[in-house]
Formats: sequence, C-alpha cells, structure tokens
Amino acid sequence: MTGGASGMSRSICEHFARRGDRVGVLDINGEGATAVADELRAEGAAAIGCAVDVADRASIEDAIGRVRSELGPVEILVTGAAISKFELFTDISVESWQRVLSVNLTGTFHCIQVAIPDMIAAGWGRIVTISSSAGQVGTPMHAHYAASKGGVIALTRALAFDYARMGITVNNIAPHIIDMPMFRAGIAATRSENVATDADGDRLPVGRLGTGDDIAACCMYLTSDEASFITGQLYGVNGGALP
Repeated sequence: MTGGASGMSRSICEHFARRGDRVGVLDINGEGATAVADELRAEGAAAIGCAVDVADRASIEDAIGRVRSELGPVEILVTGAAISKFELFTDISVESWQRVLSVNLTGTFHCIQVAIPDMIAAGWGRIVTISSSAGQVGTPMHAHYAASKGGVIALTRALAFDYARMGITVNNIAPHIIDMPMFRAGIAATRSENVATDADGDRLPVGRLGTGDDIAACCMYLTSDEASFITGQLYGVNGGALP
C-alpha cells in the first residue's frame, strides 16, 4: 500500500490488517510508515514500513524487494500515494506539472510494473489504483492533478485488458470529497482564490463527507475472491455526487 502513513491509505492498511493480510506500508514519510506498521504489529498483524518515493524507480524496487523478502510475494497492490497542488493554470510551472504527474501517474506505473511479476507467477492478483473525481470531471485550480488522475483511470482500464486472463484484476477507486488532510488543504487553497467548491457534506446526496473507512470498505471488496469477475472498473466512492 503506497501512501500508507496517513489519510485514506492508512485506513486501507488498517482494514487489510484486520482481515489478516500481511501489510507493507510504503510512504515517502518513512517514519510515519514505520509507526503505522508498528501499530499494526502491536495488534497482531504481519506488517513492515518502508520509506519510498514512488517517482523514483530504484526506490520502488528497493521497497518492494524488502516486502518480498519479509512478507512474501506481492498478491495485492493498492497505489494510494499522491500529491496535490492548487494553482491557477497560468501559474503552473513545468517543474510543478512534471512533479505532480511523476508521483501520481508515473509512480502508479512504477509500482504496478515492479509488483505484477509476482501476480503473474501466482496466476492470481488484485490491483486497485486510487484516482479522484477530479480525473473524471476536473476541479478548479487543479489541472495537473486532474490530468494525472485521469491518466491513472486510463492506465487501470488498459491493464485490466492485458491481465484479465491471468487471474489478475485491476480496478480503480475514484473518491470525491473525503474528509482527510489533503481535502482540507485544498479547501483552504481554493477559498483563498475565491473559487467555488462543494465542501459541505450536507450538499451531497448522502448528507455527509466521505471517510477513509468508506474507501477502505470498497477496497476490501475489490481485493477479495468475491470480486474475481470485476476488472477494469471505476468505483466512484462519492456519496452520490457523480453518476
């Protein structure tokens, strides 16, 4: 699980541990990843924490190599690591554009390409990528983020075709507004630019903001045997905000 030190990804790690899965907690915040893994082990789970920059191929290879060594072959991969910047389109530098895409889209590519040989060898695997409703409909001041997440959705669908006959499913979860630190930072940024946002959970059909547990519940299903006939799909965990 990349991005596992905080937010939605941490919730997913906790759910995996409660299900009895071995959990590799990967995050650029190595201390945070180790702390989460320590908590999971204290509750009886098999878990390790690894520092990783998903934009760095060598870093991914080292981290997944450690997961293989200590926990065994990779059977399930969830790519939750992401960065978000709120900038007016005309203010986005080439460096900012490249950094967002290198983490959110190319990082997803790196992680899957390094981990999937284990699944091919086993004839079974579950991959869940995390995108965003921004990749479906766009959001203000978020062109690079929306583009990166739209790319993740397209990559997911392409890989589902490639690996469907090998017992490997590849699906995507597209959260909308989840009450996590990244969301709160975005609200502060867009409000400072007087950009309208839908930040009030009361305006959603379900009447509340989403939680990490909402994302994790969907992820648990998609990574189960019961979901073996589901691949190449986008699951909008969005409280009814989008069709």
